[in-house]
Amino acid sequence: MLDGLKVVKAFNYEERAKDTFGGLNDEYRENAICANFLGGVIMPTMNAVMNICYAVTAVLGGFMTVAGRFTIGSLGVYLNYIRQVTTPINMMSNQAINLFSAIAGAERIFAVIDHEPEEDEGKVSLVTVNRAADGTVTETGHGERTGFWAWKIPQEDGSFAYKEVLGNVRLENVSFSYVPEKPVLKDITVWAKPGEKIAFVGSTGAGKTTITNLINRFYEIDQGRILFDGIDVKDIQKAGLRRSLGIVLQDTNLFTGTVMDNIRYGKLDATDEECIQAAKSANAHGFITRLPDGYNTMISGNGQNLSQGQRQLLAIARTAVAKRPVMIMDEATSSIDTRTEKLIDRGMDALMEGRTVFVIAHRLSTVRNAQAIVVIEHGEIVERGSHEELLAQEGRYYMLYTGQSELD
Repeated sequence: MLDGLKVVKAFNYEERAKDTFGGLNDEYRENAICANFLGGVIMPTMNAVMNICYAVTAVLGGFMTVAGRFTIGSLGVYLNYIRQVTTPINMMSNQAINLFSAIAGAERIFAVIDHEPEEDEGKVSLVTVNRAADGTVTETGHGERTGFWAWKIPQEDGSFAYKEVLGNVRLENVSFSYVPEKPVLKDITVWAKPGEKIAFVGSTGAGKTTITNLINRFYEIDQGRILFDGIDVKDIQKAGLRRSLGIVLQDTNLFTGTVMDNIRYGKLDATDEECIQAAKSANAHGFITRLPDGYNTMISGNGQNLSQGQRQLLAIARTAVAKRPVMIMDEATSSIDTRTEKLIDRGMDALMEGRTVFVIAHRLSTVRNAQAIVVIEHGEIVERGSHEELLAQEGRYYMLYTGQSELD
């Protein structure tokens, strides 16, 4: 309710929100009263039981002493033992309330701790290399950046082979479902040659974003395989695979820190100059300089002090500074006005040069320069081709582009 306060007010939901909160508050109050009542009853009850036991023992012991079956000294020692035993029992019952409260919290904590970690059986790692004039590559020292990447492939004899990262991505007969027997993708075959820009278009829920999530292995495919430079992504270490991908997600996330810190998130050892240059390529430099402290302006609450468009520009700048071999743009300009979008396109074209790029877009005007446009509907590829080829076919893409159909 607090995060969506503007929505609550805009739709006059205040009274309903108060009623909902009141109901939850009443339920909590009833449970708290019950818990406090039980907690208040346990201690006096245990004290009464222990005192009754003590009194019964004293009376019976007295009769046995009078009858000559017990001595007064033995009775005194026995009653003292009973007192020593009942005291810790009373203390344990008093701690039971705190114990039950702790168990309730511990269940939530252990639910997180017991969650199965992400499995990674990959052996192929991503390393930076130096590339000689003859095309041979050699691995660089730790932390050294050359702008060239290679897959480090272990061999049977214990040595390693190096295969330069080109950005050749191929999905072969890929099927996937979030819920068993409810397929989201059906027998998808898509390929992107090094340096190509591939665009995915289609209705909401068609499976466009799912494809990109499978490339970076946020999910595992049910059937088929995904190849990266001829290597099955299952054989690549997840950290290395994701380090080769620059991603701008549809939902922008910013972290508490300065604007500079959020841009540098894409490349932790980037210099201030590199971050500023990335911001310029994303057309974010102008609004950043107008902020109270410029690049040192603090961001908090996921960027609540910035507009949605400004947050998206920072996300693009974050990806730009990373300079990864493959880029994934998931509705990267959905919250940006048309004029700013054109300015960004110029910078992004330079950024994408020589890189394999996957673009998901609802604005079809942004994908006209893609080498291949893939139209996806209901988890299946219905069309593939360039902008001109698909228009000539006068199929689904033609209907979407000319406005005869809508991306619902």
